[in-house]
Amino acid sequence: MPREPRNAPPLEKLKHYCAYQERCHAEVKEKLRKLEVPWYEHDGIVAVLIAEKFLNEERFAKLFARSKMRQKQWGVQKIKQALKQKQVSEYCIKVALKELEAAEYAGVLQKTAERKWISLQHETPYIQRNKLAQYLLRKGFESEAVWQVVAVLVRD
Repeated sequence: MPREPRNAPPLEKLKHYCAYQERCHAEVKEKLRKLEVPWYEHDGIVAVLIAEKFLNEERFAKLFARSKMRQKQWGVQKIKQALKQKQVSEYCIKVALKELEAAEYAGVLQKTAERKWISLQHETPYIQRNKLAQYLLRKGFESEAVWQVVAVLVRD
């Protein structure tokens, strides 16, 4: 995709910005501030971007949730917090989290737990179990699921 000229109008710059990667509304508004666009033009520009399908918060939330789960092995809790930080609406967060396939999510949890478990082999079983659980909780997985996976790994 060709780069836009430095003196392009803000709308063209934002179209390029949104076409390059999915964005949420807060990121676009921050970009508008950086471009020093007057605040009273922000809503109009965002409306045009939405109308022309350059900006779609639901699409952004779904992509964000899937990619964080697959690439960074994040759990639902951490994904939810990250989307809230990006000021994504509750509705879009719920839709995005429903999109995550349960089997794939369980597989990510299991694979992440096994990888960490192997790295903790030199620890005592008690410390190993607690470090694994804390690691998985920090990754954003639900405590009930974490303790089920930990119990299975401890038995093996």
